[in-house]
Amino acid sequence: MDYSFIIRRATENDASSIKEVMSESFKKYMLDTGMHGSMEALDESIEDITADIRDKFVYIAFVDEHPVGSIRISLNPNKTAYISRFGVRSGYRSIGIGRSFMNLSDKLLKSQGIQRVMLHTASKYTELIRFYYGCGFYIESTSTDRGYIRARLIKDYTN
Repeated sequence: MDYSFIIRRATENDASSIKEVMSESFKKYMLDTGMHGSMEALDESIEDITADIRDKFVYIAFVDEHPVGSIRISLNPNKTAYISRFGVRSGYRSIGIGRSFMNLSDKLLKSQGIQRVMLHTASKYTELIRFYYGCGFYIESTSTDRGYIRARLIKDYTN
């Protein structure tokens, strides 16, 4: 293995690989946060993922041609964006893939004239909160609308 990785825009043919990545990474997310039941990310179908590939900016990461991560970015008309379904497989964390996704997102969003990007994560997931703070996000608010303390994180872009 070379352990070289690439990130590219996902195609519809990547939907099943993205589903596998999301399944593994969000099951780990639930385990790490003590959540029970299910999550939307685990319940989505191949058709849901394919629709997102058509309608959003969806990227997939590969290490030695093995799918290891994915991210989805929605652009809104008010110069904001939303990051969702961001996950990296457990065995491939802490080697720069997540940071590379964030750097790619920054470049994309700045090129699109986006002024603010948002995402949600469990506020008790210290490792993720630290990661997002290191990427320039801050917690704007929290809610319990999904049955756990969910943080809304913001990153502002200034021109």
